[in-house]
This record gives sequence, structure tokens and C-alpha cells, in this order.
Amino acid sequence: DPCRNFHCKRGKVCHADKQGKPHCICQDPAACPPTKDYEHVCGTDNKTYDGTCQLFGTKCQLEGTKMGRQLHLDYMGSCKYIPPCTDYEVDQFPLRMRDWLKNILIQYYERDLNTSGILTEKQRNKVKKIYQNDKRLAAGDHPVELLLHDFEKNYHMYVYPVHWQFHQLDQHPVDRLLTHSELAPLRASLVPMEHCITRFFQECDGDQDKLIALQEWCHCFGIKE
Repeated sequence: DPCRNFHCKRGKVCHADKQGKPHCICQDPAACPPTKDYEHVCGTDNKTYDGTCQLFGTKCQLEGTKMGRQLHLDYMGSCKYIPPCTDYEVDQFPLRMRDWLKNILIQYYERDLNTSGILTEKQRNKVKKIYQNDKRLAAGDHPVELLLHDFEKNYHMYVYPVHWQFHQLDQHPVDRLLTHSELAPLRASLVPMEHCITRFFQECDGDQDKLIALQEWCHCFGIKE
């Protein structure tokens, strides 16, 4: 099979011509395998697609057109009304997001205590301090002086989770810049729950070059230079 090890990007499938030479052609959206309701996705055209196969197949067929350039995966699930994000909400968003990233790393660390493999040894050492500090703070009442001291200390505890998430997303290629497609896995899964995330990422791109550099990313999360 000439297509066995021939790779095509999303929205395309391998097809062998008469000479048996493999090349990529657009996926026919109608030929995509059937999906369950929970696999539906919403495109940036505010249209519900049966799954990512149908969405990216449609995008491929529109290649070279304005509509094709503008069509992306918006979020997981069927399209629904997403309320606008207020200025107050977007101001509070980095704090919630920072806390959420910290909690994800703590959960990974706790899982690694039983079965290792999620975090590397270097990551575990970083998260261990965050984990211990978080458990100590959750233990009960503390004097104001200690809480003030912890506020300064905890600020540094949030730096690593923010850097860690950037590194997790910066994969195609690893160039210290996040593209729309690199952000998509995180953004698409969060939009139905966090309606401010689209505006948050748009405002993160300070120079409007459609790329989020590490410095822009950290600035968005309130991390000092």
C-alpha cells in the first residue's frame, strides 16, 4: 500500500494515482466516519460539524478562499450562545487561569506519587515545592503576617505553571512562539466553560502579529519581567 507510511495534514487523506504514487487530496466531509453527539465541534463560522474530520475536510475544500482561511476549530461541542466577556471578567481571568494551571500540576504530581510517568524528574522537583506549600496553606487559619509573606512567595509559585503551559503548547515547531493552531487544543476545550478565553488570547497578542511570544504570554498572566 503506497499510502501506508505517507502522512497528510489534517483535512487531507492519501490517495494513490494510476502510477501508484501517493499524494494528498482533500477529505470528503460526507465520507467522514459517523460520530457521537459529544464529538461534535463548533467552527469559527458558528456552524456545528459532526467532528473534526468534517470540519477540516470542509476547510481543505475551501483552500485558497477567504472563507477557508477564516475557518478554524472554535471549540469542542455543538455551537451555542457564548456570552460576551466583560472588562471586569477579563481582568480577573489571568488569576483564575494561573490558579487552574497550578492545580493541574498539583494533580499530576499526586498521580505521579503512585505511578510515575506524567511529569519528568525535573518537573516533579519544581512542583514538589508548590504542592507542599499549597497543602500547608490549606491546613487552616494563619496570621496576617504569614499570609502576606506567602503572597510574595506564592507569586513565584505561579511562574512555573505559566511557563510549563507555554512549553506544553509550543510544539509545532518549538520556537518560543504560539500560533493559532498551537493554542487551539487548550482554547477549544475551555471556551464552553470559560467564555473569556478567546478575548484573553486575542489581547495577549500585544503586537497583533497573530503569534504569542513567551514574553507576551507571561505579561498576560501578570508575571513580572
